[in-house]
Amino acid sequence: MKRRSTWFWVLVLVAVVVAWWFYNGQTSKQLASDSNKPTATYADLGSSDLDVDDVIVDFDDDVSTARIAAIGAELGVSFEDISPESRDERLYRAHVDPARRDAIVARLRALGDVAAAEPDMLYSIPEAAEVATPVDAEPGEKGFPNDPKYKYQWHLRQIEMPEAWKVTAGKEVIVAVIDTGIAKVPDLAGTEIIKGYDFVNKTDKNNGADDHGHGTHVAGTIAQSTNNGVGVAGIAYKAKLMPLKVLSARGSGSVAGIADAIYYATDHGAKVINMSLGGGMSSKVLAKAVKHAHDNGVVVVCAAGNDGRGKVSFPAAYPGAIAVAATRFDRKTTHYSNWGKEIDVAAPGGDTRVDQNGDGMPDGVLQNTIVPGDIKKNDYLMFQGTSMASPHVAGVAALLVSQGVSDPDAVESIMKATAKNPNGSKWDAHYGNGIVDAAGALSKVNVTFGWYQLGFALLAAAGIAARLLDKKALGIRYTPGFLGALVVGSSGLFFLRYLGLGGLPGAEVITHGFPSWDRAVLGLSGHGNPLFFSALVPVALVGLGYGVKRLRPVVAGFAIGVAAHLMFQAAWELTGVRWVPSMFGFGQIWLIVNALICLAAAYLVARE
Repeated sequence: MKRRSTWFWVLVLVAVVVAWWFYNGQTSKQLASDSNKPTATYADLGSSDLDVDDVIVDFDDDVSTARIAAIGAELGVSFEDISPESRDERLYRAHVDPARRDAIVARLRALGDVAAAEPDMLYSIPEAAEVATPVDAEPGEKGFPNDPKYKYQWHLRQIEMPEAWKVTAGKEVIVAVIDTGIAKVPDLAGTEIIKGYDFVNKTDKNNGADDHGHGTHVAGTIAQSTNNGVGVAGIAYKAKLMPLKVLSARGSGSVAGIADAIYYATDHGAKVINMSLGGGMSSKVLAKAVKHAHDNGVVVVCAAGNDGRGKVSFPAAYPGAIAVAATRFDRKTTHYSNWGKEIDVAAPGGDTRVDQNGDGMPDGVLQNTIVPGDIKKNDYLMFQGTSMASPHVAGVAALLVSQGVSDPDAVESIMKATAKNPNGSKWDAHYGNGIVDAAGALSKVNVTFGWYQLGFALLAAAGIAARLLDKKALGIRYTPGFLGALVVGSSGLFFLRYLGLGGLPGAEVITHGFPSWDRAVLGLSGHGNPLFFSALVPVALVGLGYGVKRLRPVVAGFAIGVAAHLMFQAAWELTGVRWVPSMFGFGQIWLIVNALICLAAAYLVARE
């Protein structure tokens, strides 16, 4: 008996060690990646990009309104809300005398209850993004998608979207577009645009409408209405777009507004943020906002910049942001794309100077947008820039989030692991880890990870069999009911999507292990619910089925399968468990403890 017990706990220990090995490996990779990012520090500013009349102040979250008013009275300034949202974040703007600006900033920084204080700055659309070429031809297109101008969207094929669309279209995921706004052009008619905010203009604040064209073009790459027989296609075309206007009709906007928009997006349910904008100077206030979004489960994707130099722009260069370089049709990085140690991945940005694919059109990125300079009109325009590359990555991130990968580090890790570097290297300063591969990333989540989950389940089943070592236990292990329940609990029929059967009724449920059914039951916002991500249901079923001999193999298999799913989630941190603190690894501890409870329950019923 002692020998059997020893073998059982050795196998359990091996499973736990393997899980933590995967977990620590992923964490170390992310830490290595983030170590390449510069520490966000306030720079000595003397640029024309400064707004000499305004100072941004980010107070500590627990500072009272009375204390803020007292500081303002002491300095002779009035702290104003950037938006109604900024008050909760204790983020304010103060209009100051330029001659007193530096002294006021210095005094604010000396206060213990001020997290950051700095002159406001202007960030803008990267210059190369405003190249527009109308597409007048109406080519025919057969199959999926049936959008007639999809023929010219070489950039979607470069990231393997035809295969990715067979799996998901990003349903329910909210993507915040922090840009010039979004206009309701004809080819966005089938895309849900939710309530946004205008951080630039004083009227109609909840509109977030575009008066430039850049933001609408970016939004189209992320979620243009697709397979509607009109115009062009988008990546995550069932996602929801949140328009947050921070850039004016001239294409520039304040860091204060951009930081406030990041907080707004985070607090209003965005799972992905795209920022196709930037500047050359660091802002501590903006870095803190990016960190806030990342730490609260939002994937932040940013354009690397279009200066054609070895310095990545901000906010792309901050820790917590995915910095995206731009490629052209031949998969080489473009002449304008910035490069450097902060580059994470690359994606199509286009090159309107050439027609490498011979389709008769410049090799830009094509989307439907309003016409810059004549915003009452809309057209299908080809832009180029890292501004166009960034939304490709944001769209792929939305696809991954829709499949239950809600942790920003996991989303980034998966995209990096599946990216394809034309140079054959694991990483370089121009491509990062390579060109994003949407189909490869989804395959890793839905197929590779499915095999891992099933493998964990079989390992745990073998452990219980080794613990019992009698014919009855082996009989339970190999009954169809046991094996079926094992699959349902651990991985589901994960391979169906890649057999072209993803459209079957209930496929969203049966292609995932039981804990991840919470997305189908509670919606994407409910993913990670502890009612599913715990031992509660398996233990309840064991209690109900314990006295029924024919049900024992089924409930034992289900409990082992759920244990494997929880162990895998602990290893890869694909999503956090709701209401369980993530600090100090509490989320992973929760999952592992509940997995062991499931195994104990399975053992209890199996040995009878």
